[in-house]
Amino acid sequence: MPGIVPAGSKVLVTGANGFIAAWVVRTLLEKGYDVRGTVRSQEKGEPLKKIFADYKDKFEIVVVEDITKEGAFDEAVKGVDAIEHTASPFHFKADDPQELIGPAVNGTRSILKSALNKSSIRRIVVTSSTAAIIATLPEPKVFSELDWNEQAIEEVKKQGKNASQAAKYRASKTLAEKAAWEFYEANTNRSWDLVVLNPPYVFGPVIHDVSSPSALGTSAGDWYNSVVRPDMGGKTLEVITTVGGGWVDVRDIALAHVLALQKNEAGGQRLLISKGEFVYQDFIDAANALSPSPIPSHTDLPKGKPGAGKDFVPKIVYDPSKASKILGPELVYHTIEETTRDILADFEKRGW
Repeated sequence: MPGIVPAGSKVLVTGANGFIAAWVVRTLLEKGYDVRGTVRSQEKGEPLKKIFADYKDKFEIVVVEDITKEGAFDEAVKGVDAIEHTASPFHFKADDPQELIGPAVNGTRSILKSALNKSSIRRIVVTSSTAAIIATLPEPKVFSELDWNEQAIEEVKKQGKNASQAAKYRASKTLAEKAAWEFYEANTNRSWDLVVLNPPYVFGPVIHDVSSPSALGTSAGDWYNSVVRPDMGGKTLEVITTVGGGWVDVRDIALAHVLALQKNEAGGQRLLISKGEFVYQDFIDAANALSPSPIPSHTDLPKGKPGAGKDFVPKIVYDPSKASKILGPELVYHTIEETTRDILADFEKRGW
């Protein structure tokens, strides 16, 4: 029967060398799970083997070169009790929308197909995004799991390559999640149930292999540019104080992935995971208020317009109450101050 996957079980984590996925791997190992992680090459797996060397044979790497190929995960899913599917492209540099949509949709379908006839699997957790939930509207709105981003799909359909980068990415996440639910509902003979997690911007310290700030992923890189660089990454005061979104600490979304395996009532649910809303001025203020500074090598942190974030009224607000109810009191979100301190301390340690 689908349902709870207790500690001691073996969990497959796709795209294990990613920002969120590496934390999912670590949290699973810390909670007593065995983990098999997929990477695109042996080379990409080597840093993970070093990071998790203390866990010895409780952590293993398998290579899946192309997640969109038919049967790509057939070998990787053998003998696992659950899957955490996090592998999906996230960037704002796509020319053709299919650069993002193809891998996101086909990668999701591929893992579900490979899992379909594996009776050992009891639950699959897919990382989606609030990108699959939101819409840009003239008036403020509170968004929940009941909402779907049809707006981005329509923009991409009508404008193709000329659609905005945000719409291309959001359409990829919406279509991939829709594909997951359609597959789940069409194949009732499966042994597993499905949970989808929808985080907004994900910030936090980095544990995967990153050589420099410019090599950080989209969310983490934007945070570095906005909060650490004296020029705020080229952003204007207006942007720093009025443009933001929802956010969650990477360690909290990783914990949500583990709790989603442990709570029976999570099965068949879509869960929005968010700490709250922000503009970058909030993080800039937090960085400047920390004493002693966790990043003493940077005496020129930007100041922006101190306190201006408090006046901002967001147009997009998230309601994460369903996730809190289902995942329980163990899911405690990091604050802006805690996350800022830990990110800056990580950057200092790396010499960034």
